[in-house]
Amino acid sequence: MENGVAGDPNVKKEVPENANEHCPGTESEEAGKAASCDGCPNQEVCATAPKGPDPDLPAIADRMSSVKHKIVVLSGKGGVGKSTFSTQLAFALAGPGQDKQVGLLDIDLCGPSIPRMVGLEGQEIHQSNLGWSPVYVEDNLAVMSIGFLLPNSDNPVIWRGPRKNGLIKQFLRDVYWGDLDYLVVDTPPGTSDEHISIMQYLGATNVDGAVIVTTPQEVSLIDVRKEINFCKTVGIPVLGVVENMSGLQQRVDSLKFKAVAEDGEEKDVTEYAVGEIKKHVPHLLSMFAHMEVFHVGGGAEKMARDMKVPFLGRVPMDPKLGKAAEEGRSCFADGSDCTASAIALTRIIKKIVQRVEKK
Repeated sequence: MENGVAGDPNVKKEVPENANEHCPGTESEEAGKAASCDGCPNQEVCATAPKGPDPDLPAIADRMSSVKHKIVVLSGKGGVGKSTFSTQLAFALAGPGQDKQVGLLDIDLCGPSIPRMVGLEGQEIHQSNLGWSPVYVEDNLAVMSIGFLLPNSDNPVIWRGPRKNGLIKQFLRDVYWGDLDYLVVDTPPGTSDEHISIMQYLGATNVDGAVIVTTPQEVSLIDVRKEINFCKTVGIPVLGVVENMSGLQQRVDSLKFKAVAEDGEEKDVTEYAVGEIKKHVPHLLSMFAHMEVFHVGGGAEKMARDMKVPFLGRVPMDPKLGKAAEEGRSCFADGSDCTASAIALTRIIKKIVQRVEKK
């Protein structure tokens, strides 16, 4: 915090750590537009962010006062498994061992996939004198998404920024969550209007931090670096980075084996291969086979170290995790066979809980 907005030394201004000299402050009408903003890495974010006090912020703060912890899940690029991670994080927090009261808020307004991933497709929102009622997966897991407001899930949401901002504000101001231990916010990829709005609206409500999801390859990490700098610009702590799709990993007894002839013809030899393993090395069947998929130079762990943010861990590609997401269920549920991903996610989520609850 520094002094001196519009010549008034008594007014404070927010200045990002990596801002240019003579920064006018993120709340100034000149933010992103002044001559001193040219070339600043925060210029676009500052120029498009809403300015001045918002009269709805007290109502949002009052509604959010019943939520102990707020975690925002971000990704620099689409298709990295961010919504899958958000969903499984919510399932884990609400599940046995944690037993928390959890809310999952989907603000990916143009691509709301959360309703399917929690098995609530086709559900509708109801209103009471307390506000909008979220849709419940379990008694202690509530979900809100624009997907519940669409008459047809195939209908596109073609909205400009102000309308998106208005709905996000409604979700935060008008949804009656009750008392929550955790609110997990799933965001769209990038650093768009939705991100600026959610950070501004939650800014006064003590957000615990952001979890950033990426894949190992550099094409994804380029955008994650921007996401980390965005968090620094808007003042939200980075709880850590998760490297998703970190190699393909499956139990040997779930693999399929094929023989490929010179002409490309394939023959399924799984029964024969598994029979030979059982006969000669049966202990291998309970082991995991792992294969690197992306050619990477250090991946997310090196990037996190370079950018001085925590690295939370790796989640391997696991077809059974994908199946759990498609079927709208937890990969931690009793009898679930999402072994490889569940083990990795459990370690990562434990770190997140420790970081959040020790504050």
